[in-house]
Amino acid sequence: MAKIKIGINMEFVRHADKSFEWGAKKAAELGYRYIEPCFLMGCCLLSNAGYCHLQSLDTDPEYFKDFCREQKLKISGVSSHSDLLDTRIGVEYARKGIMYARALADRGLFDTVPVVQICETMFPPKWMKAKDAYAVMKMNLRPIMECCEDNGVYLGVEPHGPYTAHAKSMLRILELNDSPWLRVNFDTGNSYLAGEDPYEFLKAIKDKLIHLHAKDISVAQSDAERGKVAGTAVGCACGDGVIDWAKIAKLCKPLKRDLIFSVECGTVEQAERSLKHLQGVLKA
Repeated sequence: MAKIKIGINMEFVRHADKSFEWGAKKAAELGYRYIEPCFLMGCCLLSNAGYCHLQSLDTDPEYFKDFCREQKLKISGVSSHSDLLDTRIGVEYARKGIMYARALADRGLFDTVPVVQICETMFPPKWMKAKDAYAVMKMNLRPIMECCEDNGVYLGVEPHGPYTAHAKSMLRILELNDSPWLRVNFDTGNSYLAGEDPYEFLKAIKDKLIHLHAKDISVAQSDAERGKVAGTAVGCACGDGVIDWAKIAKLCKPLKRDLIFSVECGTVEQAERSLKHLQGVLKA
């Protein structure tokens, strides 16, 4: 039986214009023990100035070891959201994220297995047909999965685009490479907004599930966007929207590996309510 733990994606402080440090300390203060930092290549002026939570893959991993130890935090996954349909930056970004995750794992920052998240672009070029998209993804997955195998890091493909956000095409993507390191970072909200049944989607990929984005969708957003988009940046507080969290937990509980539900919401207040709601669901 899986032990389900609760973490939070650092996007919850994006609109607060606060730093990674501020957000991580706030997460710890609210009671979270796991965070999911968002990384980029190069540097960000706003991040350097303390107005953005994004972190650079050039940051010394020792910094995270010292900071997380001080805050009694662990990392659930490395959000290195590269583009699976990009033959240049997409591959480079993913590989750097994988090697960084290995460095963090070597420093004891993962309680479970090290995971890097990736998705395909939400807006493929108009000229790109489905056969072209799968061919590009297959080509890109080869060097990415070789890097995963070399570093002992799982790749979690996330529903967040016209191919990954649908169960049938996600299953086809998982067949493009036979590496055991190729898994799914399931996103409840993105799959729902794409018009899928998130519970049936989860059943279809549960054997490949490695990490889960706990994203709820408000009724208003559902009415306005469901079936029209393939994902959204963050959701509402877990328990305030359309997702049945007891049903999600029940589907995940039989898994033979521990799993982290990483909350994706937009404010500190939503993060606080999400944690309380999910704690209640898991306790029940």
